[in-house]
Amino acid sequence: MKFAQCYAPGRFGLSMELFPPKTPKGMDSLLRHVERLMDFRPDIITCTYGAGGSTRDRTLEVAETVHRRFGVSVAAHLTLVGSTVQELRAFLQEAWQRGIENIVALRGDPPRDQPDFRPVPGGLRYANELVELIRREFPQFGVAVAGYPETHQEAPSPEADLQNLLRKVQAGADVVITQLFYDNADYFDFCRRARQVGVGVPIVPGLLPITNLAQVKRITSLCGAKLPQELIEQMGQYEDGSQEQFRLGVEFAIRQVRELVEGGVPGLHFYVLNRSEAASAILSAVELPRKA
Repeated sequence: MKFAQCYAPGRFGLSMELFPPKTPKGMDSLLRHVERLMDFRPDIITCTYGAGGSTRDRTLEVAETVHRRFGVSVAAHLTLVGSTVQELRAFLQEAWQRGIENIVALRGDPPRDQPDFRPVPGGLRYANELVELIRREFPQFGVAVAGYPETHQEAPSPEADLQNLLRKVQAGADVVITQLFYDNADYFDFCRRARQVGVGVPIVPGLLPITNLAQVKRITSLCGAKLPQELIEQMGQYEDGSQEQFRLGVEFAIRQVRELVEGGVPGLHFYVLNRSEAASAILSAVELPRKA
């Protein structure tokens, strides 16, 4: 299944995102958690691409292994950082040979020692150029791109950020998957503004349940997402990673998901952080629309 089919009009899609484990033990743990998540019939499992392409081979290995073991459609993330066009082509060729039908096309974050993004010689600068490359030379792939309900940190304005998104869609993206957010009003406003500038593809909410306060603070500090203050104050009364924090975070996420579903979202994308407990608890508690 490709992204366009997963989130087709009249159909409710479900996708989940993994990252490549660093050790064989981590891989074994990941596969145990994916097995549990398969109870909820995800349509697509995606796997991230490490900074500077540091997990290129592992990304493909994880995606291929999940596809072959569980029979689920998969997507590999691909960024421009540190890669020439020839290296991007090689990745895409190998991904297709491994049975990977979808690509999440991203510019990627610049290395920490770079104040801004600079392509390598023979590389690309913008994510829309990567989408153009895929559509021109590898049209068989489904393609997703990223959207930012609270505006990308490097964008000079929300309007400029939306124009960047529009260029990616016009280049041929099938769907937009959003960065994590915790105020649904930000998501719905983002969708409204995106439609106004001409973004017509499905905009899928990306969700990261807050179950470990310290961990999520680190993640949101990198992407600029706002945390819900009342929930943070409640969770701050307990030890990081405790069952109390988990319970509070899951309860918040259940409310968030229910409101999104009632608002007519095309589906959900969970950032599961290679675990199954939070997504399982949320999906067990929420009745999702029936898939067409």
